[in-house]
Amino acid sequence: MNEELYLSFENYLSNELSSEERILFENQLQNDLDFKEKFEIHKESNQFLKTKFSTETDAFKENLKAIAKESFIENNPKKGKIIQLKTFVYAIAAVLVLFFGLQLFQNDNPEYGDFNKHEEAHFTERGDLVKSLKLAQDAFNNKDYKKAIINFELVIKEYPRPEIKYFYAISLLEENRFTDSEIVLNDIIKGKSIYKNTATWYLALSKLKQKDYKSCKAILLTIPSDYEDYSQVEKLLKSLD
Repeated sequence: MNEELYLSFENYLSNELSSEERILFENQLQNDLDFKEKFEIHKESNQFLKTKFSTETDAFKENLKAIAKESFIENNPKKGKIIQLKTFVYAIAAVLVLFFGLQLFQNDNPEYGDFNKHEEAHFTERGDLVKSLKLAQDAFNNKDYKKAIINFELVIKEYPRPEIKYFYAISLLEENRFTDSEIVLNDIIKGKSIYKNTATWYLALSKLKQKDYKSCKAILLTIPSDYEDYSQVEKLLKSLD
């Protein structure tokens, strides 16, 4: 497949051909089996990349073009710049293997979703705010964190107990309101409630979710070994090494 042919495939798939060029291209698809075979292979390769790496396909294709031009194209004074179909397919396969390997390596870091196993909220308070607290509790347990936040905020204004602030902070974290969540968590950590170490754990998870692995590890190292879920702390520390 020569470079011009490869680029014409790209232009066709990207709708960059003129009306006349598109008609000529489609006529050739119908009448030239070799041309059609090469196009189908190219189209399938593109579709595979879009399915697997939709946000990175364009950059990958640019790299593939560069490889086609610089590494696999043979200069021939009589025949021009030519690359055999099988060689081109093998080139795509080789680059895909390298690309997948890099993706696998990049995804080797721990993920927030592996550790955000929240306990359910169960409040027993009574009073004028019990309705909002019940709504916050049920919303949290149903993972409706936006609704939980609204109701927790109504309660916390009048009833800022550590356990309520703790579940409020987790709700904020789940909604990626990192700054707000960390303010609440740090406030709990400064106190002497039983939620102190758990709040520290979630502060570390906040950094993990933001992919700030250095800060995550530093915070984890401040959690004492008698923390009830210290096995999770050790697991995360090990995965960060």
